[in-house]
Amino acid sequence: MAAPRARVQRRPVHGVLLLDKPIGLSSHQALQKVKWLLRADKAGHTGTLDPLATGVLPLCFGAATKFSQLHLDADKTYETTLRLGVKTSTGDAEGAVLETRPVTCTPGAVVEVLDRFTGPIQQLPPMHSALKKDGKALYEYARAGIEVSRESRAVTIHALELLDLRLQGDAPALRLRVRCSKGTYIRTLGEDIGEALGCGAHLSALRRVATGCFDLDGCLTLEQIEALPEDRRLALLLPVDALLAGHDRVTLDGDHAARFLSGMRRRGPWADTERVAVYGKRPATLLGTARVKAGELIPGRLLSPIEIQQILENPT
Repeated sequence: MAAPRARVQRRPVHGVLLLDKPIGLSSHQALQKVKWLLRADKAGHTGTLDPLATGVLPLCFGAATKFSQLHLDADKTYETTLRLGVKTSTGDAEGAVLETRPVTCTPGAVVEVLDRFTGPIQQLPPMHSALKKDGKALYEYARAGIEVSRESRAVTIHALELLDLRLQGDAPALRLRVRCSKGTYIRTLGEDIGEALGCGAHLSALRRVATGCFDLDGCLTLEQIEALPEDRRLALLLPVDALLAGHDRVTLDGDHAARFLSGMRRRGPWADTERVAVYGKRPATLLGTARVKAGELIPGRLLSPIEIQQILENPT
């Protein structure tokens, strides 16, 4: 009989870890792996990457999960390879080949098409996506061979850069860098570009190189995390307020900080703004987020006194 599996003793962990997600793991699987390595009791991520995609995946632990939505809404940057002339059932290399066509477009046509897809565009969400309809993910319908109606959505391609171009040979392809708004489906963008070029296309590689203020320079691989002794892994975490880049800073002292933490508005000489990170003065620590309207500091997402105490006892 196999020995019983040792139970992992969870602990409060607060902060952000930037993972370079490997190919083959879902975002959830990668999160659970790092959560186990840190023995963290609460965790979440800031936006799904497909199993076939790699790259920047910010993982949030403890109090940082309260602010993960901010990076779900952030602009993203991807590098992708578009295999021309082959259309697949999923829009990527995992799907069955549906159609092959010759690639006859010119470099000039490629540049013209990329210009056409830069700026505000409409996208039809792919069937192989996690978007829900009537409580079920679209990919569940797709796996059952059912196609359901979807509504086009507006997204913005801020920049579409051609990194490499190969129109001849056995595997014609484009390599692109895409900076886009939240909700953009890169597989759909690749398929639409292929159709506009008259040959069809699918993604053969996809790597997220930036999300919001985070890029690959600060990322760690699973192997790098695993290689460290357990007592050094917590030092990899960025502080919770790493998620609040671009927020104005307000510091409160004494009674004002305590009242703010209880959800009460504070009045002061602050300009109106929607994005404020609020700190206590003594001790210096993040209290939460807020907005300012007509001189009132209006609480948003707040840390609990227990979370604040844990962060002060174990700063990242």
